[in-house]
Formats: sequence, structure tokens, C-alpha cells
Amino acid sequence: MTVRFSIARVLFLALVLGTSGLTPALAQDHPAPPAKQQKKLPEAPAKLPKADRTKNLDFLFGALKAAPDEASAKHVEARIWAIWLQTPSDTAALLMARAKAAVDAQKIDVAIKLLDAVIKLRPDYIEAWNRRATLYYMQNDYAHALADIREVLIREPRHFGALAGLGMIMQDVGDEKRALEAYRKALAVNPHLEKIPDQVKALTEKVEGRDI
Repeated sequence: MTVRFSIARVLFLALVLGTSGLTPALAQDHPAPPAKQQKKLPEAPAKLPKADRTKNLDFLFGALKAAPDEASAKHVEARIWAIWLQTPSDTAALLMARAKAAVDAQKIDVAIKLLDAVIKLRPDYIEAWNRRATLYYMQNDYAHALADIREVLIREPRHFGALAGLGMIMQDVGDEKRALEAYRKALAVNPHLEKIPDQVKALTEKVEGRDI
């Protein structure tokens, strides 16, 4: 199936994968700023025991809600993504790297098969589900994308990227009520998401009507 790199789909990628998850092939409609203007995101921390990882995420989600400004929020958001991106094994890391290379080469079907292997190997690795959902969305395969988003949210209900992605899919298929619900949940977790407040405002007026 042909993959279309529209602005809306690049926005989906930015929301679901985090800005650092955009690859050159998928971001061609939305060029990155010159290298000198880009800020280096925090490195992924060393692998942590599950309890410590959960504790760290709990702290970071609290900090995200309390962030006093956009810059602070983006820094906390990057740290959350860094933890989510931690691979559970060397094999999973290799497969994820190969999947990214396949996406860069616009070999989406190959990337999906590699992510299939990661999920089979490590079904609790949220980011593999999340990235596969994104690729299914890029192929207009909403059924599989929604199934994978569901798996992400079962494992991490606070995954604001997946919630925003759910909202975009619901909006695409014309279910504006569910789209609004998903966007609101995403903002409840991360009030600093770009573009989503505008979507919520527009959908609120359409779904619930204007205030008189």
C-alpha cells in the first residue's frame, strides 16, 4: 500500500513517536530546522529495574503536569520518551535499529515485519507496539493501528502519544466524539502537547456546541 507523507501524518508521527522519533523519510514534508538551531535531547538513562523505572515515570509525569513553561515541559517530555525508548534486550535493540533503517528507506512492510519480531520476542516493550501502530496508520490500516494502540494503552495508560494518535484516527474515520475524548485524555496527561488544544477547541464546538 502506498504511504502518503502528508502534513497531518507527519504531525501524527511527531505526537506518537516524539519529535526525536521522526525519520528523514517520513519528515520530508516538514523539514527540520538547521542543525545549529536544534537542541540535543537528553540521552536515554541506563537500564533500570522495573520498580525504579515506574517510580521515575511517576515522578516525570507529575513534573510534566507541573511544568511552568514550554521549555521545561519539553525537557521532561524528552526524558519520558528516553525511558520509553529503552530496549529490554540487545536483540530487541538491533531489531528496532533495523526497523528504523527500513523506515528511512521507505520500506514500511519490512519495518513492520521487524517490529512483529520485536513484539513476539518482547511483548511488554511498549515502543514496539507504538511504532508499529504508527506505521499501520501511515498505510491507512486503521484496524491494525487501533489494535496496537490498545496494546500500548493497556501497558501504559498515560502514553500521551498513543492517546493523541487514537484521537487522530477517530477524527479521520469521522468519530468526532471519541476523538475529543482521546484528545482530552492526552492533554490531561500532557497539557503541553502542540496542536491538540486547537483540535479540542474545534471538536468541542462541533460535538458539544458553542456556549451561549
